Amino acid sequence: MYEGESFSRQMYRQEKIRKAKKRKKIGRIFAGFLSVAVLTASIVLTDRLLTVNVLAAPESKTEQIGAEAVGALAGESASVNLPVFEPEIIEEEPGVPVVIIDPGHGGADEGCARDGVREKDVNLAIAKLVQGKLEMFGYRTLMIREEDDYIAKEDRVIYANGSKADIYVSIHQNASEDTSVSGMEVWYKGEDGRDNKRLAQLIQQQVVQTTGAAARELRGDADFHVTGETAMPACLIETGFLSNAAERENLITEEYQEKMAEGIAQGIRLYFEPKTMYLTFDDGPSVENTGRVLDILKERDIKVTFFLVGENVRKHPEIVKRIVEEGHTIGIHCDSHDYKTVYASADSYIQDFETAHQTVFELTGIDVKIFRFPGGSINDFNAGVREEIIKEMTKRGYIYFDWNASLEDAVRESSPEQLIANGVETTMGRKKVVMLAHDVIYNTGICLEELLDRLPEYEIKPLTDGVEPIQF
Repeated sequence: MYEGESFSRQMYRQEKIRKAKKRKKIGRIFAGFLSVAVLTASIVLTDRLLTVNVLAAPESKTEQIGAEAVGALAGESASVNLPVFEPEIIEEEPGVPVVIIDPGHGGADEGCARDGVREKDVNLAIAKLVQGKLEMFGYRTLMIREEDDYIAKEDRVIYANGSKADIYVSIHQNASEDTSVSGMEVWYKGEDGRDNKRLAQLIQQQVVQTTGAAARELRGDADFHVTGETAMPACLIETGFLSNAAERENLITEEYQEKMAEGIAQGIRLYFEPKTMYLTFDDGPSVENTGRVLDILKERDIKVTFFLVGENVRKHPEIVKRIVEEGHTIGIHCDSHDYKTVYASADSYIQDFETAHQTVFELTGIDVKIFRFPGGSINDFNAGVREEIIKEMTKRGYIYFDWNASLEDAVRESSPEQLIANGVETTMGRKKVVMLAHDVIYNTGICLEELLDRLPEYEIKPLTDGVEPIQF
């Protein structure tokens, strides 16, 4: 990760102002040359033809800058190349993210426009607000443009890659011939080794929360130069449709732009500062269902915790060995899962626990120190013995974990869609979540991928005996 400048923010801002003034001066010089070129219609200022580059747009975006823009810039016979800014190479400062903010379009390339509202202007207004919010978080920001300047898409990428930023966010507006179409879209390039999807998910999620805008599409097939050629994770947000009168009126107000910028900034913040989820699975292992869960976790390189049942460990030792080999944490749930027998007395509970513990140790060599009560530490079966069990287990060096969010997949049979809704709703936005699920439930494995996609704000970790436990 390439992070922050090593000199003070004040010095950085002064340097940024100096460079901006220099670009303005260069622009005025080129404007003078350009006027001469238009008058003489015969002077060639450079050996490269003028090219006006526009980000490739989704199908619903109808405006493209045309040949008339070239004529407006330089006349039919003049060949010019607008100045290219140099990448700003920065020194690393550990712990300080570097964010490239790209207000789409600019200069003669105004993007889409309706009733005098130009995309390039709305893009820049929102981008500046995002910049301010990110700098308040202590992040390092670099703007592709800070004024109404034309910057070729190739040069935007060169600048971003040369600056060694951590992420790239491009801000745009949309338009459609169908004026009823509204809502926001976030585009990213799919599986290419960068964390594009999670960045796009977080920005979409947070913008929806702050603005109430409809989440129209989250697309992983972006064919834009700035999302495809940047070295760092990147996404492009179309914040709304200027062709929709109501949405256009929103997008030009300071209040709505503030909400939009807040959502984008919060999405970026969660990308760098995720919340923590400890995803846990009880009652396994089973061959089919635990195997499906493990396949998904392996593909996503996610580590979780399995609270195992001793009798199932003895039935499916190969699954337990796979759990260990793939880096997951093992906890003890119980041996028989017969509540009446387990909770008959404190001694009965401890005997059941030790049987499961010994089974796991003999198979894996792991001296497990964490456990979960069948039914949780407070349930209808252990009321008379709970405190005695906790006292004795604590004395022996064991730590128990309850949960503060749940798929509720063992309570009643539910559809995968309902399990996902349960999981998302019960997190309640907490910064630390211990999620209860069951790897022996078929629909749990079926819904797991979508559940993980719905919770991009969480970094998933396995429990250890060093984690402060959630207890009822």
